[in-house]
Amino acid sequence: MTMAGLNLIQQALSIYDSDLRLAVCNRRFQEVFDLPEWLVTPGVSFEDTIRFQVTRGEYGPVDDVEEAIRARVDVARAFRPHYMERTRSNGQTISVEGSPLPEGGWVTVYTDITRTKQQEALLRARSEELSDQLLTYSEELSAANRQLQATITALEEAQRQLTASEARMRLTTEMMPAHIAHIGPDRRYTYSNRRLGEVIPGLPSVIVGLTMKEVMGHEGFAPIHDRLEDAFAGTESVFEFTHEPSSRRIRAAFTPDGGQGGVYVMSTDVTEEAQTRAALQQTRRREIAAQLTSGMAHDFSNLLTIILGLQAKLRRMDLPDEAAALISATISAARRGGRLLNRIGDMTGEREHEPRPISLPAFLRDLETLALSTLPDGVQFAINNLCDTTAYRLDAGMLQGSLLNLVLNARDACGETGRITLSARCLRDTWLEFTVTDTGPGFSEQALEHALEPFFTTKGGEGSGLGLAMVYDMTKLAGGQVQLSNTDTGGRVTIRLPLRRAEADAAPGMVLLVEDSPDLRGTIRDMLRADGHSVVEAASATEALALVRELPEISAILSDISLGGGETGLDLLDALPPGHCPASLMTSLPPDDPLYRAAAARAPVLRKPFSAAELTALLGAGAAP
Repeated sequence: MTMAGLNLIQQALSIYDSDLRLAVCNRRFQEVFDLPEWLVTPGVSFEDTIRFQVTRGEYGPVDDVEEAIRARVDVARAFRPHYMERTRSNGQTISVEGSPLPEGGWVTVYTDITRTKQQEALLRARSEELSDQLLTYSEELSAANRQLQATITALEEAQRQLTASEARMRLTTEMMPAHIAHIGPDRRYTYSNRRLGEVIPGLPSVIVGLTMKEVMGHEGFAPIHDRLEDAFAGTESVFEFTHEPSSRRIRAAFTPDGGQGGVYVMSTDVTEEAQTRAALQQTRRREIAAQLTSGMAHDFSNLLTIILGLQAKLRRMDLPDEAAALISATISAARRGGRLLNRIGDMTGEREHEPRPISLPAFLRDLETLALSTLPDGVQFAINNLCDTTAYRLDAGMLQGSLLNLVLNARDACGETGRITLSARCLRDTWLEFTVTDTGPGFSEQALEHALEPFFTTKGGEGSGLGLAMVYDMTKLAGGQVQLSNTDTGGRVTIRLPLRRAEADAAPGMVLLVEDSPDLRGTIRDMLRADGHSVVEAASATEALALVRELPEISAILSDISLGGGETGLDLLDALPPGHCPASLMTSLPPDDPLYRAAAARAPVLRKPFSAAELTALLGAGAAP
């Protein structure tokens, strides 16, 4: 309908976008300039059109064709309003009036003024024959023209100020780390600061003229459809939703535009904020659970201890033979209750999420070794690592415990034969995703709904119901997500952790190893040498300080917290000279020990026992700037 209207007007019209490519033109544009069909096809460049006209002689004789083309393209690229009149090579005179568009590009109207110019020439030729009355009219017209010119000058100044104001406003909106837009009553975008693709990766940035559903797709638009309709009805809202195609968490604000009947939209990416918020919420839940269970667990532990003691006395008494079986069953149940209390303590006890740079291939190799030792011969295990070799910031202990728990659950589901697959992939630069699939019977509908809840189990008396609950707890503590589902061949559990890339591992160097146990020192020395480091050793803080002074080429220090002779790794840190190389600590102390807390505030701490991958990650973190 719009094109039909444009084709009815007598002026030629063309619109080029910000890339100097034809967006639309009417039929009169092609007729006036006698252009071939390919030059009036949307997408053709302005430069091609000018080249065609210059070489055909549209602008008269030209000495340097390329220079003439470049000059006209440069003028067009300036996007300034302009008006000019020119006589074509065929004698026709046209006026050219161009105006820039708010989103870039410009619209130009070409008017045939040949007859008007001929009449003006005739009027000038016969000016001597004009009557006094006509001269008077001419003087009045000149005065009116002068007044009009003054008005035009004032309007041009107002336009200049308005343009400058619009430019400042546009620059401000484009610099904001958010997508700002306006949607008109017809549900189509009328304005955008072109940052939608940065806020939600995968979506276009040039969206003016499109509907939100066209831009976001059906899956992405579904969560916000009702909110948008409420905004058009006059209800403003601020809400969060997950854009599933990009896995981003988005905070959107819809504000009704009472003047034009549209809606203002502001969208920001709060993925990292949501991940951090989830981790903090889980930490708080753990604290509350610990407060509720610590006292109860203490009392139950005492009761179980009494029960075990009494059963031991009963076993020593001269009782009928059938009593022995009952006593054994009671002792077994009490011990199982003790193990259950210990697992509850692990879930609710103090546990810090401590991400460190981890080489994912090395981490998965260690995990494979541990997993294979727990599987029967008939169960195959495969790891499919689709991530690059970049190091990631992960809590290796938490993740290893979670994945081993899932592998053991998958083993129980498979029985004596089957296949378990662990896959790792980077999901849209937002999540690091680990998926464990098996060829067992899959999850029941009840398990899909409740399996992540504490004490839910499908193993009867053999299960505690805390395995998946612990996986959920550890994952949420990291700000991640856990999803249960079924495949065509079995069950599937997916863990998503916030994707945080880490600095590359430090280059091998000379490491000062401070450990008072010779056997343990030898084991750690082998790990360091396997990574390419050279190693010098000390058994005390005093010996270590002497080596630091004598060997300036030492690039890193790794010391136990508890050393012989009453010294500690903290004493060593206190005595090191200013500007010393990076220092890290290791310990078997629990996290709630005061010495552990003091050490963690001073330097990176690695808990024993640790793997070679964890040691490599610790030294890499200590060397990172």
